[in-house]
Amino acid sequence: MNRSLYDFTKSEEGYERYADGLTPEIVRAISAKKSEPEWMLEMRLKALETYHEMEMPANWGPSIDGLDLNNISTFVSPKAKQARDWNDVPDDIKDTFERLGIPQAERESLAGVGAQYDSEIVYHNMREEVAKYGVVYTTIEDALLDPEWEPVVREYFGTLIPMLDHKFAALHYAVWSGGSFVYVPKGVTVEYPLQSYFRLNAQGAGQFEHTLIIVDEGADLHFIEGCSAPKYYDANLHAGAVELFVKDGARLRYSTIENWSKNMFNLNTKRARVASDARMEWVSGSFGSHVSYLYPTTILKGDRSTCDFTGITFAGATQDLDTGCKVVLSGADTTASVETKSISKDGGLNTFRSSIVVGRHAERARATVSCQSLMLDDISRSDTIPAMDVRCATAQVGHEATIGRISDDTILYLMSRGCSEAEARSMVVNGFANPVSKELPLEYAVEMNNLIKLEMEGAIG
Repeated sequence: MNRSLYDFTKSEEGYERYADGLTPEIVRAISAKKSEPEWMLEMRLKALETYHEMEMPANWGPSIDGLDLNNISTFVSPKAKQARDWNDVPDDIKDTFERLGIPQAERESLAGVGAQYDSEIVYHNMREEVAKYGVVYTTIEDALLDPEWEPVVREYFGTLIPMLDHKFAALHYAVWSGGSFVYVPKGVTVEYPLQSYFRLNAQGAGQFEHTLIIVDEGADLHFIEGCSAPKYYDANLHAGAVELFVKDGARLRYSTIENWSKNMFNLNTKRARVASDARMEWVSGSFGSHVSYLYPTTILKGDRSTCDFTGITFAGATQDLDTGCKVVLSGADTTASVETKSISKDGGLNTFRSSIVVGRHAERARATVSCQSLMLDDISRSDTIPAMDVRCATAQVGHEATIGRISDDTILYLMSRGCSEAEARSMVVNGFANPVSKELPLEYAVEMNNLIKLEMEGAIG
């Protein structure tokens, strides 16, 4: 394995690239390009106004001083029409995704695939046997132009993550582009996962995709999101948004492998609302990026709803990753289980934040949080910052955190069995990460293990 699998770049010759910075003219140009309804343009302009009025977050997390929006282009288009046949995708873009294994994954294990390149969706397709059950998997832009689905988008879009949530949420709503819309009808189980893959190729650019998923009553879906970007020396920005609605008795598993390069500021926002007897499962792998702020939030609104969160973060040299999750337990007999692991190496900084909020009416709610950190040297750092707000006397909430290092005896034993020291350390780290990788489909578990191997070799730049 070597980093060139992810670090290759393509020429931007012939691309449409909007001016750096953030102005009403740019926002109007993005909206016009997509032929959006008037309400969406109004929302964008309101978000732009909100963005300029809001202050940057103070005294929270790692510094983002290296991020200058005046040097970020918020829209870069490869000038490729969206294709539903892989053969119709332009050769340079096709080569990018083929090298990342996207078409092969589609053929072997996926019910549908969406591929975004910079600011635009370039490929979208779904198996006919899935579509015949009424499953909708398309782009947000196409859903907005569809008379059947435009009212649905309008009803849900921006309701879970309001633009006032934080400054970069407002930025997102001003310049969002690309992303997926998924609707699974009542009682339908999608046997194979759907996947969206986001590739940011342009230098000094931002990616602002919006994902909206609605899993109706009694339905079941596994959705996979993959991300990557090549290495540049100019800052890049990722400020996407994910809104997930899980209706009564439904189940949604949302798996993510984020593999940004170390010039990336990853300021993504993800949130789910879960109805009665429904289940939300998160599987999250965070690799790469210079700075990350990432805290997926689950609102257990309905009685007997459940959240399981499993995550791993790997911070190497020059990385400051501030990640975690938040669960709000509002309904009675709700349960939440959070299990995270972090690995720090070569001076990398890992901060895990958990927030458990139990409402007054969440009778007999139960929540457990477990955070395990592995330190691979004496110059890295790992912090755990738990927060618990419990307002119901019958609730049970627990938290545990451990920080450890690799035992010299363990390394010596593995070396005595024929492993080199580097192989021994990689084996221990992979074993530490196994509870996360086993929750992924085989192809993605292999990718995550390969990313860990690259990190251990110091090959990710």
